[in-house]
Amino acid sequence: MVSSDGSRGSVGGGGNPIKKVLGLGYWVQGFRCFPWLAVNFFLKDGLNVDPSKLQILLNSANLPMVGKPLYGLVSDSIYISGQHRVPYIALGAFLQALSWLVIAIYPSSMSIFTISVYLLLSNLGASIAEVANDAIVAEMGKQPPPSTKNSQSSSSGSLQSFVWIASSIGGVLGNLVGGMFIGRFSPQSMFLAFGLLLSLQFFITISVSESSLGLPKSTSAGIRKQFTQLLVALRKPEIAYSISWFAVSYAIIPALTGTMFFYQTEYLKIDSSVLGISKVVGQATMLLWGIIYNQYLKSIPSRKLISAIQSMMAVFMISDFLFVRGFYRQMGMPDSLYVVMFSGFLEVLYFFKVLPFSVLIAQLCPHGCEGSIMAFLMSAVALAFIVSGYLGVALVSWINITGTDFSRLPIALLIQAACTLLPIFWSSCIPDDLKPKDRKKD
Repeated sequence: MVSSDGSRGSVGGGGNPIKKVLGLGYWVQGFRCFPWLAVNFFLKDGLNVDPSKLQILLNSANLPMVGKPLYGLVSDSIYISGQHRVPYIALGAFLQALSWLVIAIYPSSMSIFTISVYLLLSNLGASIAEVANDAIVAEMGKQPPPSTKNSQSSSSGSLQSFVWIASSIGGVLGNLVGGMFIGRFSPQSMFLAFGLLLSLQFFITISVSESSLGLPKSTSAGIRKQFTQLLVALRKPEIAYSISWFAVSYAIIPALTGTMFFYQTEYLKIDSSVLGISKVVGQATMLLWGIIYNQYLKSIPSRKLISAIQSMMAVFMISDFLFVRGFYRQMGMPDSLYVVMFSGFLEVLYFFKVLPFSVLIAQLCPHGCEGSIMAFLMSAVALAFIVSGYLGVALVSWINITGTDFSRLPIALLIQAACTLLPIFWSSCIPDDLKPKDRKKD
């Protein structure tokens, strides 16, 4: 990685300001689970929404994520005071802080519609910041390695693993603290705490000069030119097919998160602290995954690794089917123990594919539109999750699962597992990893 003086440095270099910007940015991104855990209980207990409405509201709140390509185009082409990444990270932190602080201060006077608007504003800020952060990672990932010897193992994916670990640490702490807070403090106090944290991130971010990050130099291009470059990049079969497959691999799975949340809290009477611990276990697994991938799995072809993760997702969905049918209970395993050990893990297993796939896409990105491509990818994934959530609501309605009747939930879980396996049959859409000499040609 290029340091601020133009010399080579490692991702973890002690004085490298990129650690301050990306480390804090991705840590806060992971810590966002802290207020969103409170949102679940606030909507269920405070506003008395049913499982389907809960899932629709939470998925609809992600709509700003679909606009990431636009934010990427703006970030790539419009400079603010000679900078085109750091100001957008600061703007994203500001919008999030504003929304959470307003929700925390004026909760009693808000309707479901008003809260939904502020949740949309929060996710708008989060998506703008994520686009800028992802663009920095993509730009730095395309820097030539310090030496040709062992270049692939020494440089490929190291920054992606660093930010993955930072995000996972934030997720671990967010769920751990959230699990402890949710039973002792009101959701409004959790919203206030997170709003103050985002305010701190805003002031720290604006104190960093983008020139100190050592980003590769590029000239500002107009949005129209940048959009044309994005279209040219997306016409490349290896980019278009792989992103399409990746998005479909999520969209085709009917999400049952709202139903499972009600099943665990209302039917099984699982305590909120247990759900918090479950999510901590999941985020700790995410952290471990980042370390394992960086140390041992980078050499495995992306197609093979991603397909294996997709298969593992289906296996754990079948495990959830056995859980709902009482199989583990008959073996003597308490429901709370299963929730802690497996539910949180399945939730984060969805995201295991992102790390190897982001490394692959960073290799394929043409220079100059890293922000646009990465934003388009994450936009496609966000849209896929929204479609997945709506499909889940449709499935639950079709087989008649309600907030009090979960007798047909096992059937829904089997359908979910079958849908998860389908994309594996078209995994050839994922290109083989680029060799070092191929990357030089690009």
